[in-house]
Amino acid sequence: MSEILNKKTKMEYRRFGKTEKQISVITLGGMRFKNVWDEPRDKIPKETFKQGIKTVKLALDAGINNIETAWAYVKSETLYGKVLNEELNIPRTSYHLMTKGNPTTASEMRKMVENQLSDLQTDYIDFYGWHGINNEEIFQESCKTGGPVEELLRLKEEGVIKHVGFSTHAPVETIIKSLGTGLFEFVNLHYYYFHQRNIAAVKFAREKDLGVFIISPNEKGGHLFNAPQKVKNATLPLTPIQWNARFCLQTPAVHTLTFGITEESHFKEMRGIFPTAWSELEQKTKNKLDSFINDDEFASYQGYDIQNDPSRINIPAVLRFRKLWKCYDMKDFGKYRYNMFQEKGHWLPGHFATDKNISNIDLSKVPDNIPLKKMLAETHKELYKPEIKMIKKDSTKD
Repeated sequence: MSEILNKKTKMEYRRFGKTEKQISVITLGGMRFKNVWDEPRDKIPKETFKQGIKTVKLALDAGINNIETAWAYVKSETLYGKVLNEELNIPRTSYHLMTKGNPTTASEMRKMVENQLSDLQTDYIDFYGWHGINNEEIFQESCKTGGPVEELLRLKEEGVIKHVGFSTHAPVETIIKSLGTGLFEFVNLHYYYFHQRNIAAVKFAREKDLGVFIISPNEKGGHLFNAPQKVKNATLPLTPIQWNARFCLQTPAVHTLTFGITEESHFKEMRGIFPTAWSELEQKTKNKLDSFINDDEFASYQGYDIQNDPSRINIPAVLRFRKLWKCYDMKDFGKYRYNMFQEKGHWLPGHFATDKNISNIDLSKVPDNIPLKKMLAETHKELYKPEIKMIKKDSTKD
């Protein structure tokens, strides 16, 4: 391992927006433990429990003070409850607890929170996020008068929840609209080098003094734990994971990010991101990565203005996967994500770019020089792999 990878430095902390909480820039997430997605949620296998104990101890020793989970992560809340309270007996005031849920009614919201308090073995939750304001319809339903977000705010008044936020996979316009309601104190969203579209939402959150939590920068950020050699070479002497973390944290608007930590080796790599100050080295890496964009392939065009197209193809997402494949050799990641499109879901919505669906595209927003139909067709041909659709459906919910 490189000297940078092994460098031992202290955890850094940032003020989590108007919550005023000092939060570690790395959060311990709860969705990637062994068997965590398997029902029943209250039965924890020995190997999962053992992994949870070791990981939580290492995280606390490393200075991590924010622990994140969700009702949708099945066993995760129960695991944390048992590890933190029954096994390690960690003082509740020594860490922040973040969880999420997405019932659609106030009564269901309250009932879920009560169940989560029981599973987590706590009498309050520091940060509660409504899980998945992923489109305009969900935004309207969750934030309506008498709805579930209003009930979370009522629970805040009662002291059961300290701060209310939301997580999102929505188009940036919907994220900004949600941030502007005044209902929330923090947001969990996607933003990293290989997916920079949400920078406008990140900046708007800073204007509103909201906490910003970056979701899954290593996994959804391009499977950086298995990055292609082209990317690895570009980020040396840092690993792709380390460089991307510094990229995310270069802006003061970003306060914390998950790291997919489940093994001791993950902590060793994590230490290599400190100190997080952006330097000439990191900028040179960014310049190198930027140079890989080949406009002969129209890679700079990502179709962000083409939303809700009648073809129902998620054109911006497909073009993003195409760009990563063409410019960064990230074809395997493209296959993984492309085959997770949900025709009826909202975590990664979109129809496949079949010839039939492509024929229904409204070309009025497409520049004349952009061969969009050809670009989508070749992406579908290269990335569509039906066997990959066996991936567990809930793996998009982070």
